[in-house]
Amino acid sequence: KDPGSTWNRNVKPTAGGVDRFVTKKDISDDIDSSASAVEKQQEASGPYHSVLVEERVWTTNWLNQLLADDAHLNLRANPIDSQDPQALYKRCQDGILLCKLINIAVPKTIDERAINLNFSKQDIFRQSENLELAINSARGIGCKVVNIHSENISKGVPHLVMGLLWQIIRIQLTSVINLKQVPGLVLLLRDGETPEDLLKLSPEELLLRWFNYQLQRSQYKGKPVTNFSGDIKDSEAYTYLLNVIAPSNTKPPLTLKPLNETDLRRRAELMLQESDKIKARAHIAPDDVVKGNPRLNFAFVANLFNTYPALDLPTEKVPEPGIVIEETREEKTYRNFINSLGIEPHVNYLYSDLCDGLIILQLYDIIRPKTVDWSKIYKTFHGMKERFQKLNNCNYAVDYAKEPLNFKITGIGGADILEGNKTLTLGLVWQIMRAYTLSILQKLAKSTKPIADKDIINWANEKLKSANKKTVLTNFHDQGLSDSMLICDLIDAIKPGSIQYHLLKTSGTPEVKMDNALYAISMARKIGAPIYALPDDIVETKQKMLLTVFACLMASDMLAPKN
Repeated sequence: KDPGSTWNRNVKPTAGGVDRFVTKKDISDDIDSSASAVEKQQEASGPYHSVLVEERVWTTNWLNQLLADDAHLNLRANPIDSQDPQALYKRCQDGILLCKLINIAVPKTIDERAINLNFSKQDIFRQSENLELAINSARGIGCKVVNIHSENISKGVPHLVMGLLWQIIRIQLTSVINLKQVPGLVLLLRDGETPEDLLKLSPEELLLRWFNYQLQRSQYKGKPVTNFSGDIKDSEAYTYLLNVIAPSNTKPPLTLKPLNETDLRRRAELMLQESDKIKARAHIAPDDVVKGNPRLNFAFVANLFNTYPALDLPTEKVPEPGIVIEETREEKTYRNFINSLGIEPHVNYLYSDLCDGLIILQLYDIIRPKTVDWSKIYKTFHGMKERFQKLNNCNYAVDYAKEPLNFKITGIGGADILEGNKTLTLGLVWQIMRAYTLSILQKLAKSTKPIADKDIINWANEKLKSANKKTVLTNFHDQGLSDSMLICDLIDAIKPGSIQYHLLKTSGTPEVKMDNALYAISMARKIGAPIYALPDDIVETKQKMLLTVFACLMASDMLAPKN
């Protein structure tokens, strides 16, 4: 039985199951797919799912470039054929490419020692292990993997493979678009905003601000760019953008000559030739620009930002120490957890995106399906009533947390959620994450009573004992857990022979503990446990996150085939 199907059994698929990842309506217009070549696949259930040919071709070319130097993939000598409709999906079937891509998007997500690298294509077992590792690791970095299972990838289901690849690539493209990596982003602040306000913006919104900031520095006279589709089809804004961000010593220098061309497709090609001068074409074709493909144009602009941000920051504008310029590890973990469940809209910053109560209530609906009374909830907000309507939702969310969820929420009111009180919001989200995890265990155990911490501890010790392991779990804040040995013993008890003990080190230094923890998390994901915790959480024995680690392992054990 596939673990993903149980872990996400209560999450409804998006309407129609269409393979589109459309940004907010005020950012991106819908692409006219009738103007593009479309590859379709009909599933047994009936509906067609489409993949745009140009997106598959671009993805193939991007991966060939991004992973060219990886010794195991050998893409430089043996690139994926972008003209073969099946080549990309076939190269994803063994899970290795997906694991490698995830590690480029978010370094040190997967311990490469956990990847099965050398095995026969006929070895379905090792292939499935890699795919479990990839899918659970993608979940851990915030990808929406609802209804994506290892067999979907091994069978090369186009819209699911492309959907997963795009989410990982999007994370890779936007990983440095933050104040820590690019302090010059403070130049994009508007009157009355603080650096923390930039955290509230999606990567699309940040890139559009950057795009227009650069256009203001040029001779561009057109309207501001508000999307990555209709507003860039004529290549005018692109031509000015390239001209202003290109290094002054570029040889040959960039020009505005493309604007002299009236045919839009030829103009797009001339504009892209200008981008070639600074090695920033990023595999975009003229038709991608003229047709206004929002996904590929977003990728083009993100690559331009990553290569030439052109945000030279005056010394007096450098953020002062103590100013919030990036989210904490805890905030990122909770955000990734929420996003992986497929809840809409996508969460960029916990405090601003949860303040209307709607995402919290959707989480409740996953934990206890059909128990939220949506007739009492405002889904849209209107003018002067907006604050009252959002407060109504937040008050309902707090009341629901008390009953039926029985959360410990002393001192938390709806106004705290509305106003983005960090401590209290984090406290509520942690309890939601805990309740979600334990609710899965309760369903798997077919128990009428909630699963308690002691139940997980008892299960772990019985499992360890049955496998003749010497380690014993006493509690979730035991400092002895910091070396990951007990966790690895438990993984090996669940799936005998899975842990390569010679790879574990016992010197006890912080570096060794981190190595062990990364290996333990990777191996847990490989056997089907959807772990959200990070290696730091294990090394620092963070009680809350360690609880989720053991709970996920318990669920994985319940789902494992029994001899």
